[in-house]
Amino acid sequence: MQPKLLLLCLMLALAFAARAQPVAGSLPRLVKTGPSTQLLVDGKPYFVLGGELGNSTASSTAYMQPVWPKLKAMHLNTVIAPVYWELLEPQEGKFDFALVDDLLRDARKHQMKLVLLWFGAWKNSMSCYAPAWVKTDLKRFPRVQDEQGVPQEIMTPFEPRNLEADRKAFGQLMQHLKATDGQHTVITVQVENEIGMLPTARSYDAQANAAFRQPVPAALLTYLQREKKSLKPEFAAIWQRQGAKTKGTWEEVFGKSLATDEIFMAWYFAAYTNAVAAAGKASYPLPMYVNAALNRSGVAPGKYPSAGPLPHVMDVWLAAAPSLDLLAPDFYNPDFQHWCDLYTRGGNPLFIPEHRFEDGVDAKAFFALGHYNCLAFSPFAIEGSDTLKAAPIGRAYDLLQQVSPLLGQYQPAGQVRGFLLQKDSAASSFTLGNYRFTAKHEFTLGWSLGAKKATWNPGGGLIIAVAPDEFYVVGTGLVLTAEPTAKGQRAGYISVDEGHFENEKWVPGRRMNGDQDHQGRHVRVPGGEYAIQHVKLYTY
Repeated sequence: MQPKLLLLCLMLALAFAARAQPVAGSLPRLVKTGPSTQLLVDGKPYFVLGGELGNSTASSTAYMQPVWPKLKAMHLNTVIAPVYWELLEPQEGKFDFALVDDLLRDARKHQMKLVLLWFGAWKNSMSCYAPAWVKTDLKRFPRVQDEQGVPQEIMTPFEPRNLEADRKAFGQLMQHLKATDGQHTVITVQVENEIGMLPTARSYDAQANAAFRQPVPAALLTYLQREKKSLKPEFAAIWQRQGAKTKGTWEEVFGKSLATDEIFMAWYFAAYTNAVAAAGKASYPLPMYVNAALNRSGVAPGKYPSAGPLPHVMDVWLAAAPSLDLLAPDFYNPDFQHWCDLYTRGGNPLFIPEHRFEDGVDAKAFFALGHYNCLAFSPFAIEGSDTLKAAPIGRAYDLLQQVSPLLGQYQPAGQVRGFLLQKDSAASSFTLGNYRFTAKHEFTLGWSLGAKKATWNPGGGLIIAVAPDEFYVVGTGLVLTAEPTAKGQRAGYISVDEGHFENEKWVPGRRMNGDQDHQGRHVRVPGGEYAIQHVKLYTY
């Protein structure tokens, strides 16, 4: 080969290699910006406006093909999709990345990002996605056992060989992403899925029993002492009732109870998951999180999937799993705000990878991003039959995508508020810029078309202050009034313009200074409608 041709080939090879390899400085990452944490993708704040696929959908590339256009029409920017250990490693040590590669290809084709869910040792507590060569070799890969010694379909976290097999497979997945995803299509990875212990609060396999008799690990005791003043109150109470001991067995430190059994299991589940995450990050350090199936009030540990990253044992997970960046809730319980409050204690960023696909998810998306600086919102089984272009969550995502640059800019400065409005909820009040705002459901207006309906779909929205007297209001089913923070003055509306953003530039549409804002009395988006309104206020 001629020298010039050889040089050209070498240059092309180097250029291709550089393009194929991720640039370390541009990897998706979490950064603390002011009071909020932001997910940076391609160097810019990114909000996951996503949908999680049903468990089986991504197991077939052909099945996924008609799904992608649906998701695009709903204005998703991110698809949350499982990766199945049994299909990734059908034979021990032999890996098949075809499904992963197809997800990468199709996400790029439709200009979307991916969050991958590692369905490894545990999925909804059970080990249903472990490969056949793991499931059928109980001697090598043992299970947890209940009080009667009956094995369950749950791989025990106390067996090193279980961890080693899981850790190796996850490490291979992350190595493959490093080699093939130079475009950073995958932005975060969930490690395992809804880990939890059933049908008892802890395992009674021989290794678990031996560990239970041992002293509480030094790392947890050190964490308890270091974080004594900031422990979650329900967890601190258990420790303090026993005298806040700094040494002893699990029952000596925490007492003899089902709560202690759950704390014990939480430590070992978390330590196992941390080792899996650490192996993945050693290959390719994307942000990683773990999710929880929420418990219900009054239900004893073991009767719900116990010991996952739940609010009352979050401290155990934080102590045992430093390689995880986030602890995330999956929502199938009522009282959305209650659980969001619990998960944002101690500065844990709110990341919602899974929410029941139900009426009101659109309003909750506005509220979560506006009130909690939420990084991700994602209804479950997003590809279901009601996912049409006009579906409420799609209309909400359309608006949220338009204002995402504003959210990224003004969130860290505390210039964003969110509100969730339901029939039986009180008005929401907050101060922003030079005004105190009050948000109510639009149906509270007696002349609203929906006022007499027996049931009200939730309304919700967010407001962004771009100046002390200038705001963008985004949402559905809301009425917003304002009064100046300065005493002795009243608020007036210079203008209320409905419009949209194109390429981050505001394009005004209708001027709403008449009936739509009740002749300067409020800002309003009727129930069932979705809008962005640019509002300029003054005082007199």
